[in-house]
Amino acid sequence: MADRLPCFKVYDVRGIVPSELNAGIARDIGRALADETGAEKAVVGFDVRLSSREITDALIVGLREAGVDTTDIGLCGTEMVYFATAQYGFGAGVMITASHNPPEYNGMKFVRQESRPISGDSGLWEVERRARERRFDRTGSGSLEQKDVYKDFADHLLNVVPPDSIKPLKVLANAGNGCAGLAVQSVQDRLPLRITPMQFEPDGSFPNGVPNPMLEESRRPTIERMQDSDFDFGVAWDADFDRCFFFDEDGNFIDGYYIVGLLAHDTLRQKPGATIVHDPRLIWNTTEIIAKMGGRAVASKTGHAFIKERMRAEDAEYGGEMSAHHYFKAHWFCDSGMIPFLQIARIVSQSGRTLGGLVGEMQKKYPCSGEINSEVPEPDAAVERVAQRFSNGRVDRTDGLSVEFDNWRFNLRPSNTEPVVRLNVESRGDQRLVQEKVEEILKVLRA
Repeated sequence: MADRLPCFKVYDVRGIVPSELNAGIARDIGRALADETGAEKAVVGFDVRLSSREITDALIVGLREAGVDTTDIGLCGTEMVYFATAQYGFGAGVMITASHNPPEYNGMKFVRQESRPISGDSGLWEVERRARERRFDRTGSGSLEQKDVYKDFADHLLNVVPPDSIKPLKVLANAGNGCAGLAVQSVQDRLPLRITPMQFEPDGSFPNGVPNPMLEESRRPTIERMQDSDFDFGVAWDADFDRCFFFDEDGNFIDGYYIVGLLAHDTLRQKPGATIVHDPRLIWNTTEIIAKMGGRAVASKTGHAFIKERMRAEDAEYGGEMSAHHYFKAHWFCDSGMIPFLQIARIVSQSGRTLGGLVGEMQKKYPCSGEINSEVPEPDAAVERVAQRFSNGRVDRTDGLSVEFDNWRFNLRPSNTEPVVRLNVESRGDQRLVQEKVEEILKVLRA
């Protein structure tokens, strides 16, 4: 078999423009997607990247050549394509984005009917094969229309989190020159929040750096602004705003693990007895909260396709990953960066406590290492070395290697998207133990 097109990854399409992804490839992907999904109608949106319009136009040409009536919703976030696909009954949806990759990259995220993901185990490799071989079944002359979905999207958000549940908190919102500012502006006049915008201007040259608050250098401007002013909390998004990140009233960055706990608690207040899906990297804080609230906790492999599939199977109300991906039944089991923003506002409003106070209790009870990445020459062999060293613990292989002891646990897993092994360690109230175990595991892993 010929080599696969290099822009096709496990979960999506992502590559350097124009060497790995260009208008010709995008057009062929449009034809291939039409064959794979059988869609009669498709919706397409794009992010701020300078190459996005050209890639979008070429994709639309391919879809229309296959007879697909195509709706272009313009500059938007990934969750807006998910919204439009399901809300309006499209047979396929495509978001043109490379998320937090450098500016020279672009890519595509795909869904089929009801915004069900198309990834490596659900049709993406078939799309790749058809596009690579340029063998297409369908021909036709599909129509094209433009549609502004921002008002309907705002209605959807405020149906999920009603504005009357929120107080007039002061919030710093950093869009990082991505698309999140447009979404916030579409809803802010209907919210009591006093929002201070930061880097709201969409700019695909990313004058302040590619927005990726997982990285310390990307967080720094938000932290500095928080510390210079008086805000109840801060929020920042990545470029296509399917992930959001939070800062407490003092400007401290909050690890996504503890946000999962807060959102699980809030979900169970609204939906008693609900099922919550979580990833297996860090779990103790989340599972304790779910148990205390009378909910049902279900562990899933890490990754959006796995989480969404498990949520549908379990009819879960909420799913959370410590990587700042949050999924909602009310959003067709898809991830959203706007719903958590509104939920955190509701939590702070109704609890009468600061965000730092709410999170501080969790951090003290279950301190964690944060995710630590290691580049190792043979990842699987390295993970097995660690498994042998800690074979006296309770081992779980749901996703990578999880080993649990009475007062600490860890998860170690090769990344699905990068050539690294990711380590997470947590303990029951002992930060020093966390650091000791991190050093011990890394010594074996990197040997």
